[in-house]
Amino acid sequence: MVNKTTTVTIIASCAILAGAAAMYVLDSDLTTKMPDDAEYLTYAEASVRPIYSQLDMKEKAVYSSLLRGIEQEQETIALPIDVKGEEYAKVYRILEKQEGGFFYLDSVYYVGKRVRDAKIAYREKGDNSLKRKQLEEVVQDVVDGARELRGDYYLVSYISNYIINNCKYTDDIGEAYSSTAYGCLVEGKANCEGYAKAFNLLASQIGLRSVLITGTTDTDENHAWNQVCIGVDWYNIDVTWSDTDIYGEVRREYFLRPDSDFLDSHNPDNELFEPYICIKDDWNYYKRNGLYAATVAEAESIVKRELGAGRNTIEIKFTSYDIYDKFRTIMSDEKRVLSIIESSGSSLSGSVSVSFKENHDEKRLTLTFSGS
Repeated sequence: MVNKTTTVTIIASCAILAGAAAMYVLDSDLTTKMPDDAEYLTYAEASVRPIYSQLDMKEKAVYSSLLRGIEQEQETIALPIDVKGEEYAKVYRILEKQEGGFFYLDSVYYVGKRVRDAKIAYREKGDNSLKRKQLEEVVQDVVDGARELRGDYYLVSYISNYIINNCKYTDDIGEAYSSTAYGCLVEGKANCEGYAKAFNLLASQIGLRSVLITGTTDTDENHAWNQVCIGVDWYNIDVTWSDTDIYGEVRREYFLRPDSDFLDSHNPDNELFEPYICIKDDWNYYKRNGLYAATVAEAESIVKRELGAGRNTIEIKFTSYDIYDKFRTIMSDEKRVLSIIESSGSSLSGSVSVSFKENHDEKRLTLTFSGS
């Protein structure tokens, strides 16, 4: 006979925003032999779930069972093997963050010293079919819009811009789905976790490898963002911080960045899995578009080139505060500005003015030229 204790303990887990809370409800002492018929994700399913590949075989079998059961909104899911409570908690917490389509899954999970039958909590009782259909339709529209795109970089840029242009940030805890992809993609309101889950969901649907990362900011606030693979290299991307909530205006500072500068403001949590190492800077927006200045002369050359090409709004990223400050001072000199405009071959005429949008902390300066 199996002896069971009925003592109940409630533990608050320090996760992200609507992070997971664990309820210890049952102790048991069952066998742990792995069955021969344990099921795993298919190759296609696993290929767009990078963290799944970091799990051991037992964890993969549990992940697969949970995935299948939650897809059907089962309240009790029979696991293929009896596992320790901490093993189950690890798998559940990974799945809850990485599976962006499970907006209906609650952030509360039940766990005992050992788990064989997983009890699942959902956000709402009742039929979620309408909400699921709404999310599926939006996702399909985005997938359809990506069919003509070629190359991981362009796909990442496409889904990032889609989210930025169709969602507004909210930290209102009264918004029931703000931490989900449903809140981001259907309701158009989300917090950082909702943004990151939406990115993960869209990325997986168009064949990109992406993971959701939780952690803290440089001001010690809970935060969520993503890592995405382009070719064979991993990059950091923070869609939430890229969104200015002004349509068409995007911050590029947090788009496909290496650890060397991204981790100055983002501190990833590695409790459940190891985030990928991001070394390359090949897809840096400013470098790719010739908008990265290491000297005052380079900044002037950028302005001349862009004005000559008819682009009168120019955003420049500087390598140091010193160069930023020197160039900003130069651009306050009317004669110097007119000299730059004249030598650029710009079509601006009459009385020409220049306005500045400054971001000293991020060493970015946006100049807008206008003529009359």
